[in-house]
Amino acid sequence: MATTSASAPPRRGDRIRPVAVLVSSLLAIVAAFLGSGAVVGTPITEAAGGYLDADSTLIAPGRGAFRIWSLIYTGMLALAIYQVLPGRRDDERLRRLGWWVVASLALNALWIGVVQADLLLLSLPVIVVLVAVLARILLILEELPPRGTLDRLLVDGPLGLYLGWVVVATAANATAVLVAVGFDGLGLPPELWAGVVLAVAAAVGVGLAVRTRGRIAPMLSLVWGLAWVAIARSTDLPQSTATAVMAGVAAAVVLGATIVLRVRRGRAA
Repeated sequence: MATTSASAPPRRGDRIRPVAVLVSSLLAIVAAFLGSGAVVGTPITEAAGGYLDADSTLIAPGRGAFRIWSLIYTGMLALAIYQVLPGRRDDERLRRLGWWVVASLALNALWIGVVQADLLLLSLPVIVVLVAVLARILLILEELPPRGTLDRLLVDGPLGLYLGWVVVATAANATAVLVAVGFDGLGLPPELWAGVVLAVAAAVGVGLAVRTRGRIAPMLSLVWGLAWVAIARSTDLPQSTATAVMAGVAAAVVLGATIVLRVRRGRAA
């Protein structure tokens, strides 16, 4: 693993890339605003037949969970401004991340557009590719450690929160698609399938913790999402005590694995 992300000689793309990250960040925020339905567009919870609403499936997080997007978008905008500063433009770490960040923001905006167009089936491959892109970003973050506190807060923090939340969103999206196409569970109880999906999400969370030696940001947003699944199934339709308990256990497993790994390996970031 590399031990530094020192600046490399300037390249032709070092002027274009930071601007592309900044523009894509602003466009993603605009797309999210449209997706909120505040002025124009349809709220995500009402688009695509309402299958992405908090009461559409057993895996759907409660509405309060989506407040995390405000934090993620704020963090991504801060990252975009940080990396466009003159002293950051030729930073090798930001250089490696740049176009992947642009791709993630473009996919995020595309997902919103697809849902707005009521193309629920197409939304699943889009968000799966988004997870893959964010996973690649995480690998780069691990290969080139942060140079200081600002890097940790303005680069690792937002990108980690982004990935952890999208893992939960992918689980909810996949479940919504299955319900939309009439999947009957092969005769098995819905709670059993919910448990399988939650177990997969928890396994991904533990895998991220192992791979990153207990990185905090992905864990925080993933646990946040799982906790809101538990809240939704306890307080909203469709109510399911079994699913709420399983979601709570999944959140606890991811949290516990991250803490144990940080303590054992003495990770400082």
